[in-house]
Amino acid sequence: MPVNPLKSYSDQRRSRGDVYFAGFFFALTVLLLLQIGTQTSWVEGTKFFSQPRFWPAVSLIGMTVFSLIYLLGSIFSSRDREEFKEIVIWVKSLEYALWFMAYVLVVPIVGYFFCTLGFVYALTWRTGYREKGILVMAGVVSVVIVVVFKGFLSVKIPGGQLYELFPDSLRNFMILYM
Repeated sequence: MPVNPLKSYSDQRRSRGDVYFAGFFFALTVLLLLQIGTQTSWVEGTKFFSQPRFWPAVSLIGMTVFSLIYLLGSIFSSRDREEFKEIVIWVKSLEYALWFMAYVLVVPIVGYFFCTLGFVYALTWRTGYREKGILVMAGVVSVVIVVVFKGFLSVKIPGGQLYELFPDSLRNFMILYM
């Protein structure tokens, strides 16, 4: 996109979808600020700066004020007609959040090892890597992730329902280390 010398520097740098992002962020901060009374408490006899509600309120008020300033700045700046394309890009990025949520839902059914292996391969394929060497490396990375988290770090991840189908000794090994 060519630089227009008649526009100010801030208008040239401004992202086209920022008004939608600013509006979403402002609405989110207002919603969170409205919930502060039900999510935090004010304890009698506690120092002002030690109140459970104080610092969350300070941060939410700050976020609300600054997001309002950002929203107003976005509304009153010059715009072009390419904003919808940027919104589509933002929505497309939510796909990876959905992948993560699916992963979390599938782990208790399939088990951590098989789920990690399957999702790493699926995401590798989804992002366009289809060479044999890359796919082998994806499998190695999956096994390393599982061994480090379950074996060395002893992260407690529930065993999958699929593990119940294995013979006792293999089932115990899979639950403890995979």
